[in-house]
Amino acid sequence: MEEYIVSARKYRPTTFDTVVGQAALTTTLKNAVKSGKLAHAYLFCGPRGVGKTTCARIFAKTINCMNPTSEGEACNECESCKSFNEQRSYNIFELDAASNNSVENIKALMEQTRIAPQIGRYKVFIIDEVHMLSTAAFNAFLKTLEEPPAHVIFILATTEKHKILPTIISRCQIYDFERMTVPAIVNHLKSVAEREGITVEDQALHMIAEKADGGMRDALSIFDQAASFSQGNITYQKVLEDLNILDNEYYFQIVDLAIGNKVPDIMMLFNSILSKGFDGGLLINGLASHIRNVLMAKDPATTSLLEVSQQQQERYRQQATQCPTPFLYKALKLLNQCDINYRTSSNKRLLAEITLIQVAQITQPDEEGDSAGRSPRRLKSLFQKMAATQLKAARQVTAAGSHASQQPKATPCATAAPMPSAQPSTATPAPQPAKPKPRIRLNSIGDTFDVLLNGERKTQQAQQPADEPAAPPTSANQPFTEDEVAHEWILMCNRMPQNMLGLATRMKNVLPKITEYPNIEVVIDNDILHGQILPIKGRIEKTLQNALHHADIHLTLRVAAPEEIKRIPTKREVLAEMLKENKAISKLCQALDLQMA
Repeated sequence: MEEYIVSARKYRPTTFDTVVGQAALTTTLKNAVKSGKLAHAYLFCGPRGVGKTTCARIFAKTINCMNPTSEGEACNECESCKSFNEQRSYNIFELDAASNNSVENIKALMEQTRIAPQIGRYKVFIIDEVHMLSTAAFNAFLKTLEEPPAHVIFILATTEKHKILPTIISRCQIYDFERMTVPAIVNHLKSVAEREGITVEDQALHMIAEKADGGMRDALSIFDQAASFSQGNITYQKVLEDLNILDNEYYFQIVDLAIGNKVPDIMMLFNSILSKGFDGGLLINGLASHIRNVLMAKDPATTSLLEVSQQQQERYRQQATQCPTPFLYKALKLLNQCDINYRTSSNKRLLAEITLIQVAQITQPDEEGDSAGRSPRRLKSLFQKMAATQLKAARQVTAAGSHASQQPKATPCATAAPMPSAQPSTATPAPQPAKPKPRIRLNSIGDTFDVLLNGERKTQQAQQPADEPAAPPTSANQPFTEDEVAHEWILMCNRMPQNMLGLATRMKNVLPKITEYPNIEVVIDNDILHGQILPIKGRIEKTLQNALHHADIHLTLRVAAPEEIKRIPTKREVLAEMLKENKAISKLCQALDLQMA
């Protein structure tokens, strides 16, 4: 049975012309060989599997060739080329710096540089993964690298250039190798498949090239794996199954469903993807790349940026015509934010689901209603039918609450005066035009729950700003308590206009009290605040009369005496008082060793 050799080794380039994807570098090296202008040290750096070590070997073989071609290639016929091809050359040395990274290894290499080559003109030392050398080994290597013997050339290769000392880099000619493009990998895989007699689909090769992430060695390894799985007939579906890759068809479906605002269908599709063992983060990243491709396909000038097959490009163009550009921008922003927060999230599935819901709601129109246009930010409904049912029920409850609030206010006071009995009227009243129902202004989420749960508001009159003229109070005075006075005082402060916000905040710290019923007194801490409240005393008095339904209320303002001013306790004093009054808190602080920060 013939010995099996993996494609990455079997089809390794042996000449500069067979190197894939590095045309600029190979041309520079061939020109250096033709002109004879060779440096004493080269540094090949770049990602894995892009041809650094391969180019180093070809270069070492070519500069020792006895009869190089006019194009700067090795002849493969002289003794130097034959010895290199048969792996018996004494002029070319390869050193793995990952396992030979000490000072002793470098000193042994320095000893070998003193011996002149037996065949050929140069002794070439290829040091792979040079960034693994220790700092002491780098320092021992510096002098020889700067001024080596005339017959010595060093070729250093690394995947992590930033780890090499700047003093080493400054002594070398630097060649940066690029990642392989998807078309270059696909073309090379096609040639390998033809030599091996393997039938392969073009879309499958593109999937392998994308999975390789710019590395030709990785692409050939994946190609061998797929060929073994599919028994010589590589198809797109077999590649997906073998490599456990999420099919692009899912991304097309999600975008189509998101444009139609079909959130439940997206949730079911997302659940089926998770049930197949795929991670939610993989879906988010793949969907972001897919939407980026759709965005590129909207303009013919950027279609060339799509590294996919012609069939896939046509699908992207078709979907791009259906997707508005703002939708693609907002979706990319949401998916990118989800990708940033995904690793630190404690509930990754929920984060991915929320992101998909937000993407599906981008093109959903805002709900229309009484409050449309008044609030710039509103939540959109997830399920339209359910939202419509809940909105209708809420309006019915609100209408019932408004009707109940028009009834006479019941008071718990036992001393309330009895209401005079209504006298029947013989005259038929003239029909009055129907007044439009006043819109209830909800200032907070708590107000919303009050309307929906209780069906009533404390007082509709209290919603008027303090500087608006108050309606005349009812003819029958209703009793009130000091708690009701304090409540109405706070409500009045909350409704004061924006230019009086600072005054309203200070007024909340002084609460009114009933002196001789129904007279109300407000004790103010300082003369400044007293002077600010005094000009609006009349409006405050009218507002309280209207809110408390009592026309005889008289408001008095006075500055507090020094003995009436109470010092505001500090946080430490408040804690000491709490520990004194509640033994449980004291025990908790002792058990957990809690202290005031």
